[in-house]
Amino acid sequence: MIHRTYAAIRHAGAISPESPAGYRFRRLGDGVSIAFPPGAIFGEQWIEIGDHTLIGERVSISCGMVPDRDLGPDTILRIGASCSIGRGSHLVAHQSVEIGDDVFTGPYVYITDQNHVYDDPDIPIGRQWPRNSPVSIGSGSWLGTGAIILPGTTLGRHCVVAGGAVVRGEFPDHSVVAGVPARRVRGYTPELGWHAPITLDTFP
Repeated sequence: MIHRTYAAIRHAGAISPESPAGYRFRRLGDGVSIAFPPGAIFGEQWIEIGDHTLIGERVSISCGMVPDRDLGPDTILRIGASCSIGRGSHLVAHQSVEIGDDVFTGPYVYITDQNHVYDDPDIPIGRQWPRNSPVSIGSGSWLGTGAIILPGTTLGRHCVVAGGAVVRGEFPDHSVVAGVPARRVRGYTPELGWHAPITLDTFP
């Protein structure tokens, strides 16, 4: 009975296009489900989520630093269709975070377009104004458990990010990215299939 009751609570607490909480979003596509219990969610009017995307338990999805702040007329956080965001992940947008279609993440992934700066050595870092830089994650990509996507990152289509990687920079389609800081460890070409990146050191 306890299990049935908890299952009913989870079903009733999920956020969908038909639920009252769903109406706060700029767009929730058909079949979207944000699992109960959710993480911190605010800035919904700047968030779009595409059809049939599933968001796991305790996923935080936010735009801006605090609720009820006017962030302008444009969408700031866009998640594509048929995505799956793992439990405990955090999607934190201030300027622009774009996630393509069919993007899957493991649990506890962190994606943000804002970071603290340390330009002035005499001011505590937490009191210096942070800096924004857009993030784009290409369709068909996979982000492993605990991956961190930092401001200014562009991942192409069908990329793999290894678990625990700390990613910043631009990576082309069909990249395998791993490490701290992350680097491209494999790529794909029709001639060679999946292979280590080709550099000048490869040639005699």
